[in-house]
Parts: sequence; C-alpha cells; structure tokens
Amino acid sequence: MYTSAKPYFYGTGRRKKSVARVRLYPGTGTVTVNGKTMEEYFGLETLSLIINQPFGITSTEGKFDVVATVKGGGLSGQAGAIRHGISRALLLADAAYKPALKAAGVLTRDPRMKERKKYGLKAARRAPQFSKR
Repeated sequence: MYTSAKPYFYGTGRRKKSVARVRLYPGTGTVTVNGKTMEEYFGLETLSLIINQPFGITSTEGKFDVVATVKGGGLSGQAGAIRHGISRALLLADAAYKPALKAAGVLTRDPRMKERKKYGLKAARRAPQFSKR
C-alpha cells in the first residue's frame, strides 16, 4: 500500500467518541478507511459526501489520496472525525485554504458529546414513570 517513505500531510480529527488519524498523499482521490475503500467501510452516500466536503471547499478533488485510521464511536461520528482530520491536513498542505475551511466550519471540533446518566434517573434525562397511586 503506502510506505512512510512517501511524503504526506497528517491531521487528527475528532468527533463524539471517534478519533481519526488521516494522512493525505498526492494522488488521484482514493479514500481508504481502516484498510477498506470508503464505499466498503461506510456504505452510505451521505457519509462519503461528509468526508469529501473539505476537498469540495478547497477545490482539490482528485488531488490527494486519503489513508485514514479511525477508532471509536459510530459511523456518523467517524465520518465527521475523518472530515475534521482531512481539513487539518489540508491546512498543512496549503495555509491559503484556512479562510475557506474556517468559513465552512470544518476546522471547528464539534464539541457535542453524549450526556452522562444521572442517579435517580433511567438515562441522562429520562425519569422513572410517574404514578399518582
């Protein structure tokens, strides 16, 4: 596959519980996630649109091959983490992309997390059923 001898741009992306380590190689635009193609790994077209969003913003479609390793969370969170990692790696490739990426909001780490369960409740906010008698 890819060896470390090739030069690449690196970015770490995070969303919810997902952490993605993304490497951008100069290439033809193939996206590999955990050793599989993007279509194989995610299956949904909407998730591939999320992943390719930074390339559309910077008009660099087909100029970089993406090799991503992602752990934790669900598929949607993982796609968001890869998008964040790609955006950060594109900044290393060319700092001129920063205003466009920042305006689109893909450089911002999505801070939304799962809320913790509280004692006395069945879930974070779900209370036990109330009965008058």
